[in-house]
Amino acid sequence: QVQLVESGGGLVQPGGSLRLSCAASGSFVSINAMGWYRQAPGKQRELVATISSDRSTNYADSAKGRFTISRDNTKNTVWLQMNSLKPEDTAVYYCNANLRISWFNRKVDDYWGQGTQVTVSS
Repeated sequence: QVQLVESGGGLVQPGGSLRLSCAASGSFVSINAMGWYRQAPGKQRELVATISSDRSTNYADSAKGRFTISRDNTKNTVWLQMNSLKPEDTAVYYCNANLRISWFNRKVDDYWGQGTQVTVSS
């Protein structure tokens, strides 16, 4: 079994900061890309930021300049540092990891965390 456990969500005022963490555990060979996605009520899930195994990053336009994604391959952990938060950032944030789960083939699968609520409100 593979599990992604998220933490760090909560309530924050506009302009504030929040740091999300996601740790992968279980049986897998390696982690490829990791990322953060979010979904607001009534909206489709959207990409926030991704980071590859070599630490190259990709950000949604709405996140550029405010959010920073990072990872520690030795800890199987990815973080999302969110600064200058806006009410429109309010959503459930989901951790994603693309994993190679078998040593005997090249199959990879996407796994998702349970989601953590981020609310930006005064």
